[in-house]
Amino acid sequence: MTTNVPPAPLEALVRHFTDLRDGTHAGHTTRQGKQSAFRQAAELLDAPVRQVLAEFDRHLLLGAGAVEATGVRTDAAGGSFATWSLSWPAQRSAGIAPITLIAHYGAGFHHPHLLGATVGEWPLNVADARQAAELVPLLRAIAAADLHNLVFQRDWRIVPAIHP
Repeated sequence: MTTNVPPAPLEALVRHFTDLRDGTHAGHTTRQGKQSAFRQAAELLDAPVRQVLAEFDRHLLLGAGAVEATGVRTDAAGGSFATWSLSWPAQRSAGIAPITLIAHYGAGFHHPHLLGATVGEWPLNVADARQAAELVPLLRAIAAADLHNLVFQRDWRIVPAIHP
């Protein structure tokens, strides 16, 4: 059975690109309104981010990790950010960054974004169809990030579905 409802990451991209087209974010046109929407988004992200970091701690760090969260803060340029990090003894001893998820709304940005401390490469270890199918959410996230960056290089007009 096929459906015309796009997967969640694609639906989120449509909302994002529509905001670009319309000059809004979450229905707001002013910086103050967009900032309020960012604060709400960061609060809504807290539980899912903590869940993901707890999964990493439990399954990969064997409970050695510690989660820290900043809450929403203002940066030196007047933008806002919230970070969640998962650190553990071996990582600290190695002098490298913890696993970090960041929500940020730069002072010159039209809308907020998510990023990681080091994200850019994903491992590929697939030996069967089940393992390949398990990558669908990740593949969607990578493709969504890529399309977002392509729009950032030009503008929303490169996406046919966003034209009124």
